[in-house]
Amino acid sequence: MPKVLADITPLKTSRDFRVLFTGGLISFLGSQLTLVAVPVQVFQLTNSSLQVGLVSLGQMVPLIIGSLVGGTLADAFDRRVLLIYTQILLAATSAALALNAMAPHPKVWPLYVITAIAAAISGVDYPARNASLPAMVTREELPAALALRQIQYQAGGVVGPALAGLLLAAVGASAVYWIDTATFGAALIAAMMIHPLIPEGGGRKAGLASIAEGLRFLRRTRLIASTMLIDIVAMVFGMPRALFPAIGIDHFHAGSGTVGLLFAAPGAGALIAAVLTGWVGRVHRHGRAVLLAVIVWGLGIAAFGAVPWLWAALALLAIAGAADVVSAVFRNTILQSEVPDALRGRLSAVHIAVVTGGPRLGDLESGAVAAVTNPQFSVVSGGLLCIVGAVAVAWRYPELDRYDSRVHTRSAVVRGQTPVVGNS
Repeated sequence: MPKVLADITPLKTSRDFRVLFTGGLISFLGSQLTLVAVPVQVFQLTNSSLQVGLVSLGQMVPLIIGSLVGGTLADAFDRRVLLIYTQILLAATSAALALNAMAPHPKVWPLYVITAIAAAISGVDYPARNASLPAMVTREELPAALALRQIQYQAGGVVGPALAGLLLAAVGASAVYWIDTATFGAALIAAMMIHPLIPEGGGRKAGLASIAEGLRFLRRTRLIASTMLIDIVAMVFGMPRALFPAIGIDHFHAGSGTVGLLFAAPGAGALIAAVLTGWVGRVHRHGRAVLLAVIVWGLGIAAFGAVPWLWAALALLAIAGAADVVSAVFRNTILQSEVPDALRGRLSAVHIAVVTGGPRLGDLESGAVAAVTNPQFSVVSGGLLCIVGAVAVAWRYPELDRYDSRVHTRSAVVRGQTPVVGNS
């Protein structure tokens, strides 16, 4: 009988993966509380979806810079040490948000500044965390490990936003931020418990030359570039996150609890899809799976913007989230399989800048379009443009659709080299 449920072999065979997975699950749950609390607080203070989008956009440049710096650091130093320091600093930013929320008259500008600083620190954390994964599991276990990581993210993405809506209504934003601060303690303990994670060959000297080397590799490796470009398309045009407060409060005439459900719905669908990823190890046309998943994502988002019923809107967001997690698993598998370990931190940095920067551009795009039209038109048009963009990427980068993991793995073994594909 074909395996349906997620393969938990990496949790059984790798102590370090198990420890990092557990600590990350707790801290990510806390981060999702803040992810909802910040836009809700901004909307309550300003009554502006554009301001919500601008706060998110303000995190993009620090995130990109932090990721590039973090990538070169992750390829130069012990990745475990980087994880320890970033957890401490991220906890401090959440505490700063809590203090602002506790003020008699909370200010909007600290939300811009503090979240931008947190984004820069996260930019250092993510590449070190992602580049560490292949050192903890075998190549054969990598798709399963990445699927488990998606379960980790999506479990937090479901429980966190739903819980945030309830907590915001019951105890306010400051309590939510303090809870987030506390959860970073679990991630810190986990990072201290794992073994050192020295990059292959002892590490490459950090600096601008190191960053440039990673960017040159990306430029000449069309397959890797295509996986990042299609995610940008999906997130810029198909991510209506900045509109959730307006849609929940104005369109569905509800409160912060409904807003929390809107934030949670994509994660709910993604969590279900991630739990049912026992099949991913049998798929070898990873690029085609990515293309199809992005098209389904765009269809789900467009339909979400068109329906007048809350239950249908939540269901469509869940379908879109399920498609997104499938895309994420296969995009990450291509990246982690085809990039040499000596470059993995820097390429993970670019990937993280895309994955987390894209939604922020999407927040700006959706908020700006909604400001001149309405939220529903912004969502529908964005979903349709996402589909058009996916078709364009497939045409421009045919190697993505043609990618077969069996062919590239076998050819790499025959040559005795680290697989590098798609070079122009």
